[in-house]
Amino acid sequence: MRARVFITPKRGVLDPQGKAVEHSLHHLGFTEVQEVHLGKYIELALEGVSREEAQRRTDEMCRRLLANGVIEDYRFDIDE
Repeated sequence: MRARVFITPKRGVLDPQGKAVEHSLHHLGFTEVQEVHLGKYIELALEGVSREEAQRRTDEMCRRLLANGVIEDYRFDIDE
């Protein structure tokens, strides 16, 4: 089983990396780009757990370590 975790800055939180990418894209002529948000993508290989347990455990990993709940949002999906 594989968990794919996507972590992004919360709306309203300063995202200097996203702003830098946005400015660079505009500088390269991609002026249609608005509001760039940079985040993290994490893949976890999970063994010996049911789908329900994988969801519960992945959520716990996100809350306890992978994402900073003060400034980041996360979502994940589980593939078998």
